[in-house]
Amino acid sequence: MNYPSSQSSSSHSQPSISNPALRPSPKLNRRIALGLAAGLGAVFVGHTVGLLANPGPASPIGATLAQKPPVEITLVSFAVTRAAYDKIIPRFKQQWKQREGQDVNIRTSYGGSGSQTRAVIDGLQADVVALALALDTKRIERAGLIKPDWEKRTPNSGIVTRSVVALVTRPGNPKGIKTWSDLAKPGIRVITANPKTSGVARWNFLGLWGSVTEAGGNENQARSFVGQVYRNAPVLTKDAREASDIFFNKNQGDVLLNYENEVILAGQQGEKSTYVVPQLNISIDNPVTVVDSVVDKRGTRKVAEAFVRFLYSEQAQRDFASVGFRPVNPKVRQETASRFAPVKRLYTVQEFGGWDAVQKKFFDDGAIFDQIQAGQR
Repeated sequence: MNYPSSQSSSSHSQPSISNPALRPSPKLNRRIALGLAAGLGAVFVGHTVGLLANPGPASPIGATLAQKPPVEITLVSFAVTRAAYDKIIPRFKQQWKQREGQDVNIRTSYGGSGSQTRAVIDGLQADVVALALALDTKRIERAGLIKPDWEKRTPNSGIVTRSVVALVTRPGNPKGIKTWSDLAKPGIRVITANPKTSGVARWNFLGLWGSVTEAGGNENQARSFVGQVYRNAPVLTKDAREASDIFFNKNQGDVLLNYENEVILAGQQGEKSTYVVPQLNISIDNPVTVVDSVVDKRGTRKVAEAFVRFLYSEQAQRDFASVGFRPVNPKVRQETASRFAPVKRLYTVQEFGGWDAVQKKFFDDGAIFDQIQAGQR
């Protein structure tokens, strides 16, 4: 099909008006021109307003104007949580994007709970801290970075996951270690970290002590038993990672005291080990909270608090359970119960008077742990 050319080959000129009577007056010309301009102006202004009021669903300009700038927060946690947060963080980012229309980037820092605590106090800008024990969180609180009511403001009094102490043995458990009392037997070499420097080692110590006092024994009996266990420890490492290295890689010791969740995760990653969970055990409670001074300074409180709440959701709790943590969500705890060794009696740090009392009684300089160590010299 032949389309007509957009350009005409002939030229046209407006006819001249030769009769002066037919020529419009200059005033009329001006009125016509002004009226036409006003009319055209109204048309274009009205059309422009219409475009702004109704940009249309496919307008890239409208989408750009509505998009929120991205936000970034930093999570500081203890080392063994990495596998869980690798699953949880992408889920939260997707949910936040859907609900708020905003991209969120979550930076992470993992390490020993004690060293992470010191880093935050020394200036590491953490929006959220998830540590191995509330004692570390309280240290950040005492530094003025977290408000004292953090446990009341956070679901489940701030406890987001739980674990228990596991006794890891050599394959086949050749020494027949079944419970706490076996650790004090002559010839048993116990591997554990130093409770003065390690969070997991504090839990181990309380597990040992409570295995006596929570079973009806007195404190003198507890001191004697715990002293014998530490006499069976050839070395006290500075942290749990070093203790695991000595046990698994350097093949020292008959039994390693560790978090149940870390033993489960190691098994998932191919580490072959046998372990038992004493049925009288300490509830290892892991807290989480926002760092008030940081979120208020950076304007990230809304997203940081939403992230903390998300950690208690059923999906996040399933992710924690999948790598060995005992969930605190009642529904998820029930549906995952068969994955974990049964525990008949769980005692908590509150039964020792809370962390402040525990620190003063057991771990301060000159307290019970130091006395036990001094008695062995």
